Amino acid sequence: MNWLDEVKWDDKGLVAAIAQDAASGRVLMVAWMNRDSLALTAETGVAHYWSRSRGKLWKKGEDSGHLQTVKELRLDCDGDVVVMQIEQAGGIACHTGRESCFYRRFDSARQDWVVVDAVLKDPDAIYRKD
Repeated sequence: MNWLDEVKWDDKGLVAAIAQDAASGRVLMVAWMNRDSLALTAETGVAHYWSRSRGKLWKKGEDSGHLQTVKELRLDCDGDVVVMQIEQAGGIACHTGRESCFYRRFDSARQDWVVVDAVLKDPDAIYRKD
């Protein structure tokens, strides 16, 4: 059996993928992978995802330079989530210029989401405008 056959792909051929900082353990982002992107990630050691909005493969950091070097791949017990221990180039995983996509925390007293992480770099300075 091929190792990719052990993944339980959803009805669109996708699996949730969590990128976790290998040093700090912080969850940096969650995205989707298809069979090709997971195979490419394993082959190259650089995170590749499936963009549902663009309908294509994308290498994390291909525009920003913030590549994710994969140190370890894990599959959960149900086979429907992949967790990657990664080294995040530039310390920025989020397209908003923050370390993590999880930069808002729920404040129960206010009953609202509060931004708790600073922008490390202006997104306009990260992404080129063609």
